[in-house]
Amino acid sequence: MWSGALGEAGEMKIGVILPTFRDTADEALRVAEEAEAYGIDGVFCYDHLWPMGNPERPALAPFPILAAISLRHPRLFLGPLVARIGLVENNVLISQFAALEALSPGRVIAALGTGDKLSKAENDAYGIDFASPDERREALVHCISHLKDIVSTLWVGGGANATMKLAEEQRVAVNMWGATPEALAQQATRTEVTWAGILPQSDNQAEEHSNIRSHLTQVNEAGATWAVVGWPVPLELLGALARDERESPVG
Repeated sequence: MWSGALGEAGEMKIGVILPTFRDTADEALRVAEEAEAYGIDGVFCYDHLWPMGNPERPALAPFPILAAISLRHPRLFLGPLVARIGLVENNVLISQFAALEALSPGRVIAALGTGDKLSKAENDAYGIDFASPDERREALVHCISHLKDIVSTLWVGGGANATMKLAEEQRVAVNMWGATPEALAQQATRTEVTWAGILPQSDNQAEEHSNIRSHLTQVNEAGATWAVVGWPVPLELLGALARDERESPVG
């Protein structure tokens, strides 16, 4: 465990993406329980029909797991990362967020994404129409406009320049998957930014911990308001970081 805050850019919250590419929800629920116990701020779930590029592996739907967690762990923020436009009808997606908000008022992060060519195969396999990028962005605006009256926090998954511009126009945060600190800092001049990604693992625990702290320090200093780390990751370490951020003075 480390000590000391990450930096002075602000109070960055820390989250973890749960292991949902599994046959059962047992591990995801256990990780959520440990995340709350260690003081991590939030938990998130992928929204895929299978792990990217691995159609033979299972993938659990995000909203039922998040609903169960919302009742078990009333301190955690939670949400999909990201709910993909077009997997279900727009109004169904909006109602899923509304139901989750009813269970955990003020704690839902409605993170939305348009998907890209890498996720097209999932749609094709289940006979789900994969609309054009412009049509998906139009649907994204529709969902944002309704969700602004339902949840307090909205993110848009960054990627294409047109999608980033849309987020700026809608005045919602951009979540930048695997972005460099330089890219985060640049986007932070235009809108709120959050970061998500997978951090390198190492057989050397001290080295791994040092690398995680160094990377998230840079993310914080770039202006991100959240850092969400994909599983697996040492939860005790993330919890220490989250507590340091809450307890350290800003400025």
